[in-house]
Amino acid sequence: MRAFVAFIALLPTIAFAEDATFTLRHLTPETALRAAQAALAKCRADGYQVSVAIVDRSGLTQVMLRDRYAGPHTVDVSINKAWSAVSFRTKTSDIEKASRPGEAMAGIRHFPRLVAVGGGLMIEAGGSLLGGIGVSGAPGGDADEACAKAGLNAIADTLEF
Repeated sequence: MRAFVAFIALLPTIAFAEDATFTLRHLTPETALRAAQAALAKCRADGYQVSVAIVDRSGLTQVMLRDRYAGPHTVDVSINKAWSAVSFRTKTSDIEKASRPGEAMAGIRHFPRLVAVGGGLMIEAGGSLLGGIGVSGAPGGDADEACAKAGLNAIADTLEF
C-alpha cells in the first residue's frame, strides 16, 4: 500500500518532467548562401547595390555578401537588421513602427545593434526560428524588405513547414 501511495505522490512530478536537453534546427551554410544570393540578385535586378546578411537563430552571422558598389555602412546595417529581426522576433519594419517617438516601445531604439528600418526578416519553418535575413543599401526599407523576401522565397520550398 505504501508503494502505491508513493507512486501516486510522484505522478505529478513524472507528468510534468522536462527533458534535460532540446534540439535546435539550423540552416545549412548552403541554404543560407542561396537565400543571400537570391536577395542580392533581386536588388541587382531592381538596380540597387546592397549588402545581404544571414544570421543564425542566435544572431551570429552565417553569410554576408556585399555587392561591388554597396556603401561600406551597408555591411554592418544588413547584419544588424538580421540580428534585430531574430532578437525581437519580428520584421524590422514592424520594429520601426512600434518604436516611433511617442510610442510605447520608443526606448528600444537606444539598444545597441537595433536597426529600426525595414529590410530585416525572420527565417522560420515548421514552427521554429531558424535565423534572420537583413538587406541594406536599396533606397528605403521597403525596397530592402522586398529583396529580403526574395531571399526567403528562394529557400521556402527546401524548408519544412
